[in-house]
Amino acid sequence: MVRFMKLLTRDERPPGEEPVSDLVPELEVSRAKRVRVLLAAACAPLLFSYTAVAAVLAMVSFAADRTRFSATGALLAAGPGWLASWQVELDLGGHPLGVLPLLPTFLAGWLVARAAARAARRVGGRTPADAVPVVTVIAGAHALFGVLIAVLAGGSPIDVNPLTAFCVPGLLAGLAAVAGVAKACGLPAAVRDRFDPVAVQGLRAGALGLAALIACGAVVFTAATALSWSTVDSLFEPGFGPSFGLFVLSVAYLPNAIVAALSFTTGPGFSVGPLTVGMFGYQEGQVPGVPVLAGIPSHHAVWWPALLLLPALVGALVGWRIRAIDEDPMLRMRAVAVAGALVAFGCVILGTVSGGRLGDGPFDPVSVPVGVASVIAFCWIVVPGGFVAFFAGAHEAPEPPGEPEVEDIAEVEEEAEPAEEPEALEDEALDEEAEAELAGELGEDTDEVPEEPEPETEPEQDDAVTESTDGSGDESAPGDDR
Repeated sequence: MVRFMKLLTRDERPPGEEPVSDLVPELEVSRAKRVRVLLAAACAPLLFSYTAVAAVLAMVSFAADRTRFSATGALLAAGPGWLASWQVELDLGGHPLGVLPLLPTFLAGWLVARAAARAARRVGGRTPADAVPVVTVIAGAHALFGVLIAVLAGGSPIDVNPLTAFCVPGLLAGLAAVAGVAKACGLPAAVRDRFDPVAVQGLRAGALGLAALIACGAVVFTAATALSWSTVDSLFEPGFGPSFGLFVLSVAYLPNAIVAALSFTTGPGFSVGPLTVGMFGYQEGQVPGVPVLAGIPSHHAVWWPALLLLPALVGALVGWRIRAIDEDPMLRMRAVAVAGALVAFGCVILGTVSGGRLGDGPFDPVSVPVGVASVIAFCWIVVPGGFVAFFAGAHEAPEPPGEPEVEDIAEVEEEAEPAEEPEALEDEALDEEAEAELAGELGEDTDEVPEEPEPETEPEQDDAVTESTDGSGDESAPGDDR
């Protein structure tokens, strides 16, 4: 067996021509593979979302009473349903339907984001430039599919504007694809490099604030629905078919209701036809018999303004998040302003997509005052958030009175030195002139009367030594004579 394996693995090439390694890593993805990956990323979420819409419509029609189930009819109706899931306004027999459910939109966007992220990893995307083909192919496929459905729906009771069917799905799918490829292609790092760090911190805090406001709306909606559970129960019919259809409709419109509750919690409120529900105002009107709207109150309550504590706490949370980003209070205030602008923009987007036309009946239109809601949301973030960020953050210690800093003393000395230099130069010039004059006078006197040299101390010592030696010599001389 070992001999047989050696024969199979023996290299017939002459020595010196063996490859270094048979496993050569593929540095670049082949063009064919790239095309396959991009087409799969574009078509997979599109077909899956279309199939899901068709399945839901088939189940609702199958469960409903006094209706005849048709698979072909469900597939045909899935086209306008797919456009509705991408927030494309429909026209039902001349009556506009613009208030469309947001939950299918979020689910479809999530599918697109996952497909885009998987495609970016498979093609080896590492830079923002690698995200361009992925986003372009996905957005283009959804735009073309939308306009195809609009063209095929022409002449049916459901009419769709082809331009809207082309632009809206393509735009939303492109945004979802960007969100999907952001991490794989390094888009957050590119944004951080191009934006001011203070602005980036403000954007992060703004995203936190927007999520907290949505959570407040969800809490208020849940509490109102729980307190009106008897009304919710009465809206469901005894049969399974109609109840199932109302349940699916309520679940699909659940994000819309949360956005309306968010607008009510911050103050502006919302309206359904003539019915207006606001924090400081209420106008009566009819309410659609849908369980998701069972929590709408029938009259104004005095305690409603107490709910304004929730957005105030959200603003304080944003300020607490920003308090430690910098020691300069003004930079923290700028970050709070950026966070407030992001929250206001988010409220504009949510309020726009959550409302719309609802036929020409008594419940038309369903709307949120977008302009007022955005301004008030900005104030809820900036006012309490700025207060907390300014006073809860770090501040420079005040200078003690009467004790100037070392830097200030050095600056004063440096400023004082140049002022004294001209005077010093003038004094030195005067001294030099005086010395020159004195030297001249002394020179004249020395010519007339020569100076006597001063006796030096060293010669005196030498003389004394000489005298002593001379004396000693004289004393020895008489001895010699003797």
